[in-house]
Amino acid sequence: MGKTMKTILVCGGAGFIGSNLCSYLLNKGEKVICVDNFSTGNMDNIKDFDSPLFNIIKHDITEPLEVDESIDEIYNLASIASPPHYLKMPIDTLKTNVIGALNLLELACEKDAKILQSSTSEVYGDPLEHPQKESYRGNVNPIGVRACYDEGKRAAETLFFDFNRTYSTKIKVVRIFNTYGPNMDSYDGRVVSNFIIQSLNGEDITVYGDGSQTRSFCYIDDMIEGLYRMMNSREDFLGPVNLGNPEEFTILDLAQKVIQKTNSESEIVFCPLPSDDPTKRKPDISLARKELDWEPKIKLDEGLDKTIEYYSNLLK
Repeated sequence: MGKTMKTILVCGGAGFIGSNLCSYLLNKGEKVICVDNFSTGNMDNIKDFDSPLFNIIKHDITEPLEVDESIDEIYNLASIASPPHYLKMPIDTLKTNVIGALNLLELACEKDAKILQSSTSEVYGDPLEHPQKESYRGNVNPIGVRACYDEGKRAAETLFFDFNRTYSTKIKVVRIFNTYGPNMDSYDGRVVSNFIIQSLNGEDITVYGDGSQTRSFCYIDDMIEGLYRMMNSREDFLGPVNLGNPEEFTILDLAQKVIQKTNSESEIVFCPLPSDDPTKRKPDISLARKELDWEPKIKLDEGLDKTIEYYSNLLK
């Protein structure tokens, strides 16, 4: 017997992670409904999905979503995720993360669907524990400029677990650490895309602070595999679970790597560190290894080569 095709709703499906997930699910023979309001999602990311199994609904999840057909699974990837964008639209960001999550949870209840929440490493704030385990409760400034995103994601996690306890909603919660790769918006202000675009254009590379702050960079293909494994993990494993690459690099390391790989004449210039910018970020992924048999396979050098090639073609 062949496997039964599932109908899967991907919210934020035209965004960076969402579009890559749509592609992955279509390749697995699933029916995919992409929901996006296109505030930061990009139609170019999904324009080549020429399949009768792929549909697009233009919709803002801060409004209740009605879907006529049955749905098996919902991935909630709908949120502004780049700091420059959510600093410009803080209230929209908070509404998407909280009211949007509530609307999708109600849809999951109505359809008896399993629902996965893409939470974030930002729930740990500027962490006092390093590396960060899922048991760490974080160090977040609730009234800071980044709180619309950090606290929005924290509140969404609360909603997911309350729906599970109250209505037995089938939930999964992942905390995504820095992810990069094709389909990431060239100008969304995230560090990998920033450095690559600046170096390819021969512009100065802007490093905030002294560049000693650390990040861990997970290539998109590894992240998609982690999301899929979490959605299909054993029923009583709800998360939250960290998904990210535990290899840690300073921002200065990254800038120098990008300059070298692009043979760029770019100079590194230092700018003031933004408010509440975390100084350290590295996931403890022991739980993902144990429960999902997952860990990233693509090293930063290989991932950067693929991403630089993507942006080079885009700029042409």
